[in-house]
Amino acid sequence: RLKCNYNKNQPKGEADMEYISRNLEAVVMQVTKEFPAVLVTGPRQVGKTTMLQKLMEGTNRKYVSLDDLNERSLAKSDPELFLQVHNPPVLIDEIQYAPELFPYIKIYADSHHEPGAFWITGSQVFQMMRGVQESLAGRVAVLSMTSLAQAELSGASMTPFEVDLEALTEREKLRIPADMQGIFERIYRGSMPAIVSGRNTNSQIFYSSYLSTYIERDVRLLSDAIDSLKFLRFMTAAAARCSRMLNVAEIAQDADINQKQAKDWLQILETLGIIFYLHPYSNNLLKRLVKTPKLYFYDTGLVCHLTRWSSPEVLENGAMNGAVLENYVVSEIAKTWLNSGKEPYMYYYRDKDAKEIDVILEHDGILNPIEIKKTSNPGTELTRVFSLLDKASVPRGKGAVVCMKPKVGVIDRDNYIVPVWTI
Repeated sequence: RLKCNYNKNQPKGEADMEYISRNLEAVVMQVTKEFPAVLVTGPRQVGKTTMLQKLMEGTNRKYVSLDDLNERSLAKSDPELFLQVHNPPVLIDEIQYAPELFPYIKIYADSHHEPGAFWITGSQVFQMMRGVQESLAGRVAVLSMTSLAQAELSGASMTPFEVDLEALTEREKLRIPADMQGIFERIYRGSMPAIVSGRNTNSQIFYSSYLSTYIERDVRLLSDAIDSLKFLRFMTAAAARCSRMLNVAEIAQDADINQKQAKDWLQILETLGIIFYLHPYSNNLLKRLVKTPKLYFYDTGLVCHLTRWSSPEVLENGAMNGAVLENYVVSEIAKTWLNSGKEPYMYYYRDKDAKEIDVILEHDGILNPIEIKKTSNPGTELTRVFSLLDKASVPRGKGAVVCMKPKVGVIDRDNYIVPVWTI
């Protein structure tokens, strides 16, 4: 599972970290045979370039990064010449810096019909997707890459999380068990490859420099009028409200900015793959539901750094332990889908009587309700709320309580116990 690999910012030959195999590798190789272009998006430092460089070893694919200002200048001023110099098959890194390339990639794809001609990476999803939609519709496979999931840390092949007893039992065999202390250590450490691989041993120093990189580089590219200190306060205010219904007014007040700025900055964080939302589940048969989304971070290590928890032990006993645990579980479920090349259809339920279901997973024509609790002894009282979905037009399937129980189990015929470490 762990092999030596190279960092894209170091000269070739300087080993800097242990390579951790990614579940998305198989998906990349599959779509490379089917599409002229493969676009891998995701935040910085999650391993997009590292994975693709590993996959291109021993091939004739070339590599070029638009972090190089000379290459970027050529790509923007003369994209046709750029593609002549860096002719396919090629990996173009950080393509968001030169969206001028997209029409010329389209021309090449239409004239050559060559599967896998272009591998592309980028960190600014929304800005890039406009160019992709305009120029490469139907010609590009778009894959989202997140930070490492639990399954990747155990070296197991990942399948999308499903509430199915046979599948859960199989997951249990392939994961690395963890008790409550171990889970909070994972939450606190986060899931960025540089931390998990051991290249950076101090997570707090890593996240401090990570934030500086975002504020000074990517965030300013999207909005150069942003005040760095205010943006950091804004991110802290957002992190303090993870797993909660979005309250833009509160975030704006804490960050000393107006609500329009807060909305714009939340969009920037979503654009950069830092946060995501669960929207409330609703259909015509379910009435009196709230309409506000819930806010989550993909990486809980960043949440812990922003909210200044000093250790996993303090976090486990602190006021945010339930919220951060929920954020961890929701993000891990999402990762199992995204890192398998699939879109997760995840929602939450809350009505005006404050009855809530933490996660509703919709797939294959059923709804799976999921409750997340920091308990090792879940009972039937936690699953009673699931019956609210019986009024929905989509049938309710099996339910689950994700908790600190050490083994997969059953509460009753319709509801299962799922240890956090098995996701």
